[in-house]
Amino acid sequence: MTFRSRKLLLSAALFLGLTGAAAAADAVKLRYLASQGGLSAHELAAELGYFDGTGITFENVGYATGGPASLIALASGDVEIGSAATSAVLNSIISGNDFVAAYPSNGINDEVQSIFYVLEDSPIKEIKDIAGKSVAVNTLGAHLDYTIREALHSVGLASDAANQVVVPGPQLEQVLRSGQVDIAAFGYWQTTFEGAARKNGGLRAIFDDTDVLGEIAGGFVVLRRDFVKAHPEAAKTFVEQSARALDYAREHPEETKQLLAKALKQRGENPDIAQYFRGYGVRAGGLAVERDVQFWIDVLVREGKLKEGQLAAKDVLFTTDGASASN
Repeated sequence: MTFRSRKLLLSAALFLGLTGAAAAADAVKLRYLASQGGLSAHELAAELGYFDGTGITFENVGYATGGPASLIALASGDVEIGSAATSAVLNSIISGNDFVAAYPSNGINDEVQSIFYVLEDSPIKEIKDIAGKSVAVNTLGAHLDYTIREALHSVGLASDAANQVVVPGPQLEQVLRSGQVDIAAFGYWQTTFEGAARKNGGLRAIFDDTDVLGEIAGGFVVLRRDFVKAHPEAAKTFVEQSARALDYAREHPEETKQLLAKALKQRGENPDIAQYFRGYGVRAGGLAVERDVQFWIDVLVREGKLKEGQLAAKDVLFTTDGASASN
């Protein structure tokens, strides 16, 4: 081998070593907490191969009992991805956490919504009847909690007039049928559990969250702003590919159910409930509009948790430049 040949080989080796190091530096692992009975859009995107070759990988580190618990894990640095109802995200930001609402985790519309059920023979007929009654919700301080508050407010009752009881999603049907609670609230992200309960019969819906809130994003997948600043391209890719998966789910519902069943089986959950998945309820394009956040900002202003003008939707929402409009 000539000196020139050896020099070229050495140069090539150094080049490959440098590019390998650069690739390793660009690799980003995103840890997250899963939701029982469900699949986040970024999980679906990963199943579809949308993140292949991007350097982004994911690690499921357990289950979230609810949105607030997910946000606590995000704030503490135990995960890179959080997910919670919009009201919970805003409350967390008000408390001092510098979060960015990356993309809507779910939306509510006529097909996908949170439904409040009673037993068929229950005397509870409408929203005003839930005052003084017990309502099973998956967690406090999140979407169902605030939907109940808004529902009571809409009929002129105190927002705390109902008694909320925390019950994990898989047990909602059981506690209602056994009479431990008067009402079971199945969240928009729990359509798998709701579908199974409805199939068993003997339940009656009294209202849903679209009756109270209209069509709106139910919650958001959330990133820390320091992560977004440190990894702007990865954050942008994460949002774009997750939004792409939301569109896929709307356009390919049966294939999405199959992927959900596969994921549930791998987790040791019941894959049969995947047949009841009704979609994510997010508008075409998979991204948020201002009302998705501003509605809840106005509610928090009304409740005295925010001052008028203290926070705006643009301060919270992710934008294509890799952060929210306010930095």
